[in-house]
Amino acid sequence: MDLKLLMSTFVLVFLAELGDKTQLATFCLAAKDGSRISVFLGAAGALVLTSLIAVSCGFLVGNIIPQHYLRFGAGFLFIIFGFLMLFSK
Repeated sequence: MDLKLLMSTFVLVFLAELGDKTQLATFCLAAKDGSRISVFLGAAGALVLTSLIAVSCGFLVGNIIPQHYLRFGAGFLFIIFGFLMLFSK
């Protein structure tokens, strides 16, 4: 196991998820309902499942498309989505 990759992935996902819509929705569910363990298990299970899907798709696509094309494509899409967010009403 690559400990450096593990920690960088943890930090990246932790910071990306901190304060996003999913966390706010989980916050609201926990505040509304009394069962904190149910909300925690549901939210944790959903994050694990979406991460499993992302890792599986990334592994499959990474074996088909060279990494430098993936990086270029991801950067290009990031810029396009940024412009769309800036100029949308």
